[in-house]
Amino acid sequence: MPNLDDIMKMAQEAQAELQRAQDNLDTIEIEGVSGGGMVRIRATAKGRILGVTLDDSLMQMSEKAMCEDLIAAAINDARIKADVAAGIEMQKVTSGMALPPGFKMPF
Repeated sequence: MPNLDDIMKMAQEAQAELQRAQDNLDTIEIEGVSGGGMVRIRATAKGRILGVTLDDSLMQMSEKAMCEDLIAAAINDARIKADVAAGIEMQKVTSGMALPPGFKMPF
């Protein structure tokens, strides 16, 4: 059974790994899409919006309400994909850690 010093060292190493993984999330890009591709939102897995692309057909005043709905839907799609990408990255980090039974991540 590991002693307290070993557990603390493992916890510090795990915390450092998690921080590196969190920092890496801002380099992973995902794309949220709605309206059959008429609205595209590029974002990072950390949730930072990088860009919005709108189909030219949405640039009519009569399409304003639909455009707003599609932008919101694309942002939500990007957020879901960012959460999935973040979960995958965090799983990569935590799967190789030799943690004591019952030890929960993140801290």
